[in-house]
Amino acid sequence: MLALRLTRGTHPLVLVRRLLVAAASAGVGFLLLCTLGYASGHPAQATGSVLRLLWCLVPLAATVQFAVAVARTDPGTRPRPGLSAIGLGPVRLSVLAAVSTAVSTTLGSMVALLFFLHLRGDLTGLPFDGGAAELLGAEAPLPLAAALVLLALVPVASALASALALRSRPSAPSSDTAEVTDEAGTSRAPSGLPWGVALTAAGLAVEAYVSRGAAGNPFPLPGRLDAAPAGVLAGWTLTAIGLAMAGPGLTYLCGQLLQAVRPGAVRLLAGRVLMNEANRIGRPIGVVCAVLSAVIAAVALYGTGPRPFGPLTALGAALVLGCTTATLLTSALEAKQARADTADALLRMGAPASALRSATALRTGALLLVFAPLTWVVAELAALPLTA
Repeated sequence: MLALRLTRGTHPLVLVRRLLVAAASAGVGFLLLCTLGYASGHPAQATGSVLRLLWCLVPLAATVQFAVAVARTDPGTRPRPGLSAIGLGPVRLSVLAAVSTAVSTTLGSMVALLFFLHLRGDLTGLPFDGGAAELLGAEAPLPLAAALVLLALVPVASALASALALRSRPSAPSSDTAEVTDEAGTSRAPSGLPWGVALTAAGLAVEAYVSRGAAGNPFPLPGRLDAAPAGVLAGWTLTAIGLAMAGPGLTYLCGQLLQAVRPGAVRLLAGRVLMNEANRIGRPIGVVCAVLSAVIAAVALYGTGPRPFGPLTALGAALVLGCTTATLLTSALEAKQARADTADALLRMGAPASALRSATALRTGALLLVFAPLTWVVAELAALPLTA
């Protein structure tokens, strides 16, 4: 009940973010149901059904990441003075975030179920009844229990991930801690850069190994009733995890580069902000780099080839690209909210607003200077074994 009351009283932009989470959940639920429909209509092709289900895990993970980012920026779950006195401590706030996330994602899953049944022709009385009956396996009965289990994946995973993320979120530092932090400088550098580089290299090596002997024959993607090699998906997954782990370390290095060689006030401010926010925005940036590198590699493989993208492939790609980009923007908003007090203090001390805007532009330019070439290199290395 408290979660519903907070939902009614939230800002419209917060409701828009929750609706976007519901829409992403609906898209993933529809993909999972399409996989179930394909498995029901093609019982002899169990391997293809399993590979389709594995491909669905990619947009599912992107949706869960987006749901967690939205839960972290939700004002209703932000620790505030006095909430602990009425029983809303960190544990209760994490439970509240889990309930709110579960409500949004469950709504999306129900919409996916209705839309899926409508396109199969199981629900009548609306336009386009049974418009995709053949693609969705309408000739075979749909296992209701399996459909409900698949639809519960996104709400359960998103709720658990949101609860864990908010429960482990550090509380606001006291004034003494803030003074020590200001005197000592930033926090320690992220330690995941070596592991990230190793996993990225391992992922590219796996993709090259499983693509031996298949040069010039791009691997098929789900959506046209065919399968895809699991090795390529495993290699890309390792690459994505590696870039996500390396993202905070690379962001921290960007901050150090901005402060190199006698920095001025603007460069010093921009660099310190990047170093302080490396863990918060580095991982989403790394994931976006992985997704963009996959898109570039796919365009290199299929751009001039005879195999078009299927509708389900296009939906999955749109979900992954949209969710990862939205996660990055949401994390940037969270970072802006976290340093709002610092920005106000600088303005009260007489710092010009143009200096803050210049620092933002410097941070953006430094990130693009490092991550854009990295994305292109990873994309070229991933596509090279299949195009050589």
